[in-house]
Amino acid sequence: MTDPPPALSEKRNGRVRGVTLGNVFPMMPTPRSSWPRRAAFLFLMGALAPLVSCHSSPMRVAVIPQTTALTIWEAEHAGTEFAARHHGFQVYWNAPTSEDDIQQQAALIDRVVEEKYPAMILAPDQAIALMAPVQRAIHKGVRTVIVASPLDLPPGPNLTYIVNDDLTSGRMAAMRMGQILGGHGRIAILGIPPESLSTLAMVHSFETTLEHDFPGVVIAERRFGTHNQTEAQQRADDVLHDDPHLDGIFAVSSAAAGGAYVALRAQGQVGKVKVIGYEQSVELANLVRQGAIDSLVAINTYEMGYRAMESLAAPRGSTPPYIYLEPTLLTAENLDSYESRALINVDWSREP
Repeated sequence: MTDPPPALSEKRNGRVRGVTLGNVFPMMPTPRSSWPRRAAFLFLMGALAPLVSCHSSPMRVAVIPQTTALTIWEAEHAGTEFAARHHGFQVYWNAPTSEDDIQQQAALIDRVVEEKYPAMILAPDQAIALMAPVQRAIHKGVRTVIVASPLDLPPGPNLTYIVNDDLTSGRMAAMRMGQILGGHGRIAILGIPPESLSTLAMVHSFETTLEHDFPGVVIAERRFGTHNQTEAQQRADDVLHDDPHLDGIFAVSSAAAGGAYVALRAQGQVGKVKVIGYEQSVELANLVRQGAIDSLVAINTYEMGYRAMESLAAPRGSTPPYIYLEPTLLTAENLDSYESRALINVDWSREP
């Protein structure tokens, strides 16, 4: 019998693309048909797969909320972690202890770039000051999802937005204010942060809705504010002193709502001046339950975090550039519903 051609001889000796089956399985006889060779090769690849995969590390995603001090951002953390576990991602979660610490949030963004994180989820504290560090991150290829409050940057392959529907929030608060005041009264807007594009858009929507639907409700005072509740209380004290006939307050942050309540309590006007707050917390929800605050416009930060992580798991450029999430009006009537409790309390085990 003549020797087979060299190529066939290599196959019969068990060599498949550089892997010698005889060396791996020395007791296995040299296969003489294609099926045993294929079966042995597939078995080998299956045995080696765990060894190869153990060298790959999970994708790291930096999650930077506005602050670690508010439960609404703990809810965002829970949403990102739920989605990250599903996709095998690793979450690095950190933020300033105060929403006023813009420099710390900018430093965290720069750290994401320096440590070569491939992706980032950011809830910006300030629209203008954070544009430069976010632009640097995008330029370095960091896939970035902005949640809660938008920046004045166009979306692109490395930048998408999942934010609250601020126009709906403003209309929702205005309709509620007009209804509880019977279409007439004097109100104040407290806690307006001049650097927040989302809050300014919400306030504009609030004002235009009142003007159109409830012209008898007059905005007597507009006051800027910070995220410091002590300062918010002082501003509320000043407004109540300057306008003793005030009928309502729209507090556009949790600090402003808490400060307004403390000021009203000190002057014995709790329940007399109707307060609508923006952003929810357990403490503010309890005040709604007690009737001290009329209602809260709640944002769904859990859903923001979950969807942001899902967006990063999708192929680049395959998700919508903007996703707007509907707010919810929390009142004493619906406060104990499942949907409302999910917005108020952080549940790390719940599914979206």
